[in-house]
Amino acid sequence: MDNALLWGIPIISWLQGLGTFLVTPMKLLSFLGTEDFFLLVMPAMVWCVDASLGLRIGLVLLTSAGVNNLLKVAVGWPRPYWVSDKVTAYAFESSYGLPSGHAQNSMALWGRMAAGLRRRAWVIGLGALIFLISLSRLYLAVHFPSDVLAGWVVGGILLALFLWLEKPVGAWIGRQTLGLQLAVPLLAALLMITVGALVSAATADRLVPEEWVARSTAAFLDEPPIDPQAVDVVSSAGTLFGLGAGAVLLRRWGKFKADGKLGARAARFALGLVGVLLIYFGLRMILPVGEGLVPQSLRFVRYALVGLWVAYLAPWVFVRLKLA
Repeated sequence: MDNALLWGIPIISWLQGLGTFLVTPMKLLSFLGTEDFFLLVMPAMVWCVDASLGLRIGLVLLTSAGVNNLLKVAVGWPRPYWVSDKVTAYAFESSYGLPSGHAQNSMALWGRMAAGLRRRAWVIGLGALIFLISLSRLYLAVHFPSDVLAGWVVGGILLALFLWLEKPVGAWIGRQTLGLQLAVPLLAALLMITVGALVSAATADRLVPEEWVARSTAAFLDEPPIDPQAVDVVSSAGTLFGLGAGAVLLRRWGKFKADGKLGARAARFALGLVGVLLIYFGLRMILPVGEGLVPQSLRFVRYALVGLWVAYLAPWVFVRLKLA
C-alpha cells in the first residue's frame, strides 16, 4: 500500500507550494464535485432543462455514489493527511480515500451530461471541470493521485456501461407491466444494500490505525474522530429507488415538459426545492435515527420519497399549477 500511495506525496506538496491563495478557489472547485451540489444540479436538469436527460444523470450519479462508498470500505486505504506530515490538510474527510468520490462521481455525472448535450464546447468545458475538481482534491490533501486515477477509471467504466445499456434496458423495461417496471429500481436498490452489508461484514474485523485517527484529530480539533468503516449505501439506494420509480411513472404519464419561459422554470425550481427540503428535513425530525433495522428502513423510505418527488411528484404538481 505504501508504494502505491506515497509516491503522490511530492505531487501534493508541490501543488500546495504554489501558495495558500489557492485554498478558497480549490474549495469552491471541490464543492462542485460534492453530492450536495450534484443533488441540486440533477433536479434542475429534470425540472427546468430536459427531464429525460436529468433522470438519466440522476441514475448514473446515484449508482456511482453507492459503488464508491462500497469500494472505499472494501479497499480501506487512507487519505494523505492521515499518514504524512509533509502535507497540510485543508478539508476534513472521515471516509477512506480510494477511489476518489469527487473524481468518480464527476466523471459519471458531468460525463453523462456532456454525452447528452453532444456539443464540442460542452464536452471540452465539462472535461476541464472534471480535471479541476479532481485536482482540487489533491491540493486539499484529501486524496492521493492514485485515488483520483482510480476514481476516473471507475467513473468512466460506469459511464460507459450506462451509455451502452440505457437504450436496450430502457426499451425492455418499457415493454413490461407497471409492477415489473417498478420492481427493477427496487431490486437495484436492494442489491446495493445487500452488497453493502456483505462488505461491512467482510471488513468488520479491520482496525483503523491509531496513527490515522491521531493525525486527523490533530488537524481538525473541532471534528469528531474519523470513522472510515461506516458503510452508508442506504441513502443512495433509497434515492435510486425513488428516482427510478418516479421515472417509470413520469414516462407512463407523459404530460410533463421541462421547457417554458425563464420565470416558469425558476418558479418550478424554487417550488421543487422547497418540496425536497420539507420531505428531507421534515421526516428527519420525526423519524427515529440509528443503525437498527427500523431506523435504517425509515431512512430508506425518506430518501426514496425525495427521489420520487424529484422524478414524478414535483412535475405532477408543476403541471397542476400550470407552471409546466
